[in-house]
Amino acid sequence: MLHLAHGLTDVPIAHNRVSCRASKPTQRFLAMMGSNSGRARARAHSNIALVKYWGKRDAVLNLPAVGSISVTLDGLYTDTEVIFDAKATIDRVALNGAQTDPTRFSRFLDLVRRRAGIDKRAIVVSDNNFPTGAGLASSASGFAALALAASAAAGLTMNSRELSILARQGSGSAARSILGGLVEMHRGDADNGLDAYAEPILDADTWPLEVVVAITDTGVKSVDSTAGMQSSGTASDFYPAWVEHAERDLAGMRSAIADRDFTAVGELTEYSCLKMHGLMLSTRPGLIYWNAATVAAMHAVRKLRADGLPVYFTIDAGPQVKALCAPGHADAVAAALAKVPGVLETRITALGPAAFRVE
Repeated sequence: MLHLAHGLTDVPIAHNRVSCRASKPTQRFLAMMGSNSGRARARAHSNIALVKYWGKRDAVLNLPAVGSISVTLDGLYTDTEVIFDAKATIDRVALNGAQTDPTRFSRFLDLVRRRAGIDKRAIVVSDNNFPTGAGLASSASGFAALALAASAAAGLTMNSRELSILARQGSGSAARSILGGLVEMHRGDADNGLDAYAEPILDADTWPLEVVVAITDTGVKSVDSTAGMQSSGTASDFYPAWVEHAERDLAGMRSAIADRDFTAVGELTEYSCLKMHGLMLSTRPGLIYWNAATVAAMHAVRKLRADGLPVYFTIDAGPQVKALCAPGHADAVAAALAKVPGVLETRITALGPAAFRVE
């Protein structure tokens, strides 16, 4: 894994027990900077939705068609550094150590620049500690980290709601990665999107659930989530019902979380997952994100549950299976999923914190 630049020596982050060293691409970027610059670093964690989000009511502002409830994952995260440099003439972006097309990032940075009243171009260096674009919500952690780092580098002071609204405009699920633990994203009704934001339900340590991530393919998925949502919204007969019944699912999940009823949480999680993938499959042409190992892992989770382990699966727009476990059962679940043919790697993670500045 390539970490972000924190200077030429290791800089410890004590409460996360990590240290970061400047990568060679980062050092080259730093060499291009002048002294008249603002900079900040941030870390944000990936999240998985228990009650799923799929579809947009406004593509320009990235407003979701339905609300969602998610868990933030401690073990999957993005580190991002943003430097606004008066001498730079274009935005430059390095993702996982390689320069990448800055177009999408520039559009997002323009939101920050307008709010801050600046016109400086930026150097962005971002690294994920998990596969990118593979159905593990790298855009969620990526744009949440970018929102926090860019706003801080631009001299803005923003609360969590403002950051969530900002992050949402980069990636819908990024609104949730601003926060830790169990999180609800509000669909909102306002045309300007100011009521479409995430807020916390429970802190990460209040109910110490665990998640096992079974990675079945590290490649970039063939249809990205934005394109998939657009297709489902216009080419599935099931889409109106998906939107119509979303609030019922959210209300059930809120109640189950309030009662700490893991069985109810798990049943609703699997139901929402399968309902979303049913919507995807009913899209013309059908969106099939699963592979053979995905299906085998789903059956393995249900077999574990039949044998007495409290575990339920969920899957986002990709082939990776996430197994939601009651506290203390992740090791047994991970050991079983590691034996499933086609599972390349398993990762155990607790619930994670809100996005934070790295000093």
